[in-house]
Amino acid sequence: MPRTSERGGPRTRARILSVANRLFVERGYEAVTVAEVAREAGVSSVTVFNHFARKEDLFLDRATDAVDLLRTAVRDRAPDVDALTSLQDLCFRLCDDRAPLSGISANSVPFFQTVAGSPALIARARAIGSELQSVLAEELTQDPAFDGDGMLLAAFFIAGYSAVLVETVRCRIDGESDRAAAKDHRVRLDRLFTALRDGVLAR
Repeated sequence: MPRTSERGGPRTRARILSVANRLFVERGYEAVTVAEVAREAGVSSVTVFNHFARKEDLFLDRATDAVDLLRTAVRDRAPDVDALTSLQDLCFRLCDDRAPLSGISANSVPFFQTVAGSPALIARARAIGSELQSVLAEELTQDPAFDGDGMLLAAFFIAGYSAVLVETVRCRIDGESDRAAAKDHRVRLDRLFTALRDGVLAR
């Protein structure tokens, strides 16, 4: 039976996420039902959906983190730092920290392999990318210190970072070491931001 405190906050959510991630990686996303995740986590399916709007969010749960990072990069940057530099600093920080959103850590490989094997997760990942693009475009457009085409920069930045991420993950899956993956990731980031500054923002 589900626990009486199953509606609880962070602990319940973390337990559901832990169980879902393990089951999805072990058996594949499509092979696992929400009911199975709920049963293994000791809660009801209703409780699962109280914490997650859709099944895909049980695995792709970092969209909110990504939104917060983008907003912070634009809103909280120093007065003498332009938006693109702030976004660049964010990306290199994710790289240096081997953050999950960089795709560099070997621990991320099973996650990305699971995503690649699921049409539903691929579709949701693309939808999240579109949502992030809209968030960034809105932040840039509303920023009085930003002098440029916010919609265009957001589109190119999200597409470019996604391409860098996918290539880094591919290299990790192919057996590239942590150090080599991080080095190559930084090179691709350099190329991305050079292209953005000399292309999208060039006048």
